Amino acid sequence: MNLILEPGGLTLDSLLAIHRGGVHLELHASALPVIAASAAVVQRAAEGDAPVYGVNTGFGKLANQRISESDLALLQLNLIRSHSVGVGEPLQPAVLRLMLAMKAASLARGASGVRQIVIDKLLQLFNAGLVPYVPSQGSVGASGDLAPLAHMTLALIGEGEFLVSDESRPGAGVSQRRPAAQVLAEAGIEPLRLAAKEGLALINGTQTSTALALHALLSFEPVLEAALVIGALTLDAARGSDGPFDPRIHALRGQPGQIDVAQYYRALLAGSAIRRSHESDDDRVQDPYCLRCQPQVVGACLDQLRHAALVLLREANAVTDNPLVFADTGDMISGGNFHAEPVALAADGMALAIAEVGAIAERRIAMLIDAGVSRLPPFLTANAGLNSGFMIAHVTAAALASENKSLAHPASVDSLPTSANQEDHVSMATFAARRLQAMIRNTAHILGIELLAAAQGVQFLRPLTSSTALEQAHALLREACPSVDEDRYLAPDIERATALVTGGALSRVFRTLPGLPALWVAA
Repeated sequence: MNLILEPGGLTLDSLLAIHRGGVHLELHASALPVIAASAAVVQRAAEGDAPVYGVNTGFGKLANQRISESDLALLQLNLIRSHSVGVGEPLQPAVLRLMLAMKAASLARGASGVRQIVIDKLLQLFNAGLVPYVPSQGSVGASGDLAPLAHMTLALIGEGEFLVSDESRPGAGVSQRRPAAQVLAEAGIEPLRLAAKEGLALINGTQTSTALALHALLSFEPVLEAALVIGALTLDAARGSDGPFDPRIHALRGQPGQIDVAQYYRALLAGSAIRRSHESDDDRVQDPYCLRCQPQVVGACLDQLRHAALVLLREANAVTDNPLVFADTGDMISGGNFHAEPVALAADGMALAIAEVGAIAERRIAMLIDAGVSRLPPFLTANAGLNSGFMIAHVTAAALASENKSLAHPASVDSLPTSANQEDHVSMATFAARRLQAMIRNTAHILGIELLAAAQGVQFLRPLTSSTALEQAHALLREACPSVDEDRYLAPDIERATALVTGGALSRVFRTLPGLPALWVAA
């Protein structure tokens, strides 16, 4: 698939394609004149006498140090070397694909002063499928994602490392670290030689934190869709009412996510014989909140995620290095677009949403195993006492939900000054986005446990059937996991059920329903 990078033109669909891989990127011809004009401004500054930050001065607290013209290229090279100080596990290839593409798209807007060859080299790496070795820790989200972007750039100039899969060695498919110079030579790519300001433009920016946050958003989409399917299945297993999903209720409040989630549930439950079986002669007046308030809770989460999607899409198209070049006037102006506060706040909002989707799922599991509320056998086992059923599976879900509470603590409020107090307020956006993967895994496992419990609950209501969509979900689970008729080793079942949550099988059930609004709202 060919994708044309038009400056400012990235969409969520194009970012999803980049995230998945298998895309070939090309630069739109309209970008070339403005890139050249911007680079010419920097070249004139490099040849001039006036001090210009990042061109002929030091960096950060050393900005007052003037650099001679003969050392300008070495200045950029030393910047990359000195800033490649990350630690921790390497970033995943999907994150690096987003980083490379977004950095190229940002530089191509012609406000960074780099030559076209810089952008071309980024696209060569992307199109060759090369994955720079970039440690995941070491950025505070201002002045840009310096350390991770420096590692990416270090590979680009032939001094860093790449992650490659060596099928001929033991552990085939496992990524090995190899010297960048060797990998570039094998790919037929000449290392980039940096000119004035280009090192700074490459490492100054929010592309790592934005890529991590987008990685979380795109990874969570099938999990959220699975959560809707599983929540509806649990409602049927508990013989809950679909009255709380009446559109008139949600129209009176007017919250768009809530309105849409109620519509999702109505579609998922349509035609359920289980629901029809207790429309009358049911002495229960109201369901517990974990059933009745799903549109209010999950809808609020959806609104948060939609807001994050819009923020991240703007950031993916943004120019976030410093100083910025305005070729029409010849001005170079220092600012602070590298500060990743928008990404940090969006990621913190995503963390709350991911945690809440898991939290209400844990409450639904607790409701199902409580015979006094669900009116199902205790702990969803027919021979309680001899069998413990889902008693301890719920404990696992509770542990994961509690862990997510701690992980959901906002990272953006935790600023530490750096660079001898020159950079005295930072965003912590990179950690804010990076921790989301652990939270998604936790929520997905909670939902996997709920799927097993809800399917078991429906089993007790046979021969009654649920809706077509929910019976499809039930059948998918039964293909992977048999009914839990007596105690057995349940951990493998949890993993298989969780794979249905994360792998898209339940998401596909959701997406077959006609006429539903999309999860994410287009910008």
